[in-house]
Amino acid sequence: MGCITRKTCQLVSRDASKLKAEPFVKVQNKTLNTALDVMAEKKIKIILLTATFSIVVASFYTFDLQQYLTLEFLKSSKALFISYYEQNPMLVLGSYLLSYVVITAFSLPGAVWMTLGGGAFFGLLTGTVVVSFASTIGATLAMLISRFLLRDWVQGRFGKQMQIINSGIQKDGGFYLFTLRLLPVVPFFVINLGMGLTPLRTFTFYWVSQLGMLPGTIVYINAGSELAKIEALSDILSPTLIGSFVLLGIFPLVVKKFISIIESKSLEANA
Repeated sequence: MGCITRKTCQLVSRDASKLKAEPFVKVQNKTLNTALDVMAEKKIKIILLTATFSIVVASFYTFDLQQYLTLEFLKSSKALFISYYEQNPMLVLGSYLLSYVVITAFSLPGAVWMTLGGGAFFGLLTGTVVVSFASTIGATLAMLISRFLLRDWVQGRFGKQMQIINSGIQKDGGFYLFTLRLLPVVPFFVINLGMGLTPLRTFTFYWVSQLGMLPGTIVYINAGSELAKIEALSDILSPTLIGSFVLLGIFPLVVKKFISIIESKSLEANA
């Protein structure tokens, strides 16, 4: 049926256009609201994580918990801890593992002494298993905390520098991390926090860290089992041992480079 007047036709046309536009506007508003909800949820998580991090670190230093993570304290309390362990093995093991995870997750000082304590209290086999999993879980949590709190800020401020690092991680991520884990000169917490700023996958970080830290873990656990003979960390890490770790860490990268050269030559020969 035709329009009665021109004005009526204009009104009908405008109403039809409005009806067509309404679904699009609703979808657009829904998408915007979803994006805002995600941003708000992320901000809340960051605030909670920051608050938790601040409370844990502040409590550690306020109550001077560092005094319990020294060589002297380990030596003086070894017999008492072993006695507790013999009476309540699962409780002591669980408490030790949880404490280790918290210390490493929040990058608190004392992981070395915790590792030595694992050898002193639990022996080589049990100590190695517990410390290996506790240190790797804690390191992974520290990496995720760094990624969640710092990555966007660092990427925005040091974008060009991080682009170079990220490309290297994407190319040799696992090998690169494995090498770092075997170098005693690179602090444990620095690797955890630094890797959190890269695109390295969490699972890759976990299993490479556990494998790469295992030789060092065994060395420290073994040293802890003979705690009475240790007077300083230099008694554990001799120059020869450090050199061995360096060679072991570089070896995978050398092999990978050698394989890539062979593959390149094969491609050239077939071309």
